Amino acid sequence: MTTFSVSSTTHTPAVYCNLSKGILAIKGRSSPENTPAFYRPIKSAISSEADLKKLTVRISLEYFNTSSSKCLYDIFKEIRVRQKSGTDVSIQWYYEEFDEDMLEAGEDYSDLLSLPFTFVEYCKDL
Repeated sequence: MTTFSVSSTTHTPAVYCNLSKGILAIKGRSSPENTPAFYRPIKSAISSEADLKKLTVRISLEYFNTSSSKCLYDIFKEIRVRQKSGTDVSIQWYYEEFDEDMLEAGEDYSDLLSLPFTFVEYCKDL
């Protein structure tokens, strides 16, 4: 089973992928110089994992640029493929209190792909 992690930088989010536990977490800011190269390992891991029974995805982004949005959409499409083939999928979309744009972005992904998102508001100051 695929397991890897990437530390966050000023332009890239932290990533924790442990598919043996069925967990994918992405947190931070996303505006990588080469966005497809940054997100490719995540999409590849999800698509190539043969025995993925359950997948819990936690997305907590403060900001993401247009190219990150496209890559996230591609990852969510791959997750939908897995869901249709029997993987139990849940997606937790975290957004900062009063950040309506980030909430709306998550709602758009959920609506476009018919994926089970749970929206979790948090207060950054706590």
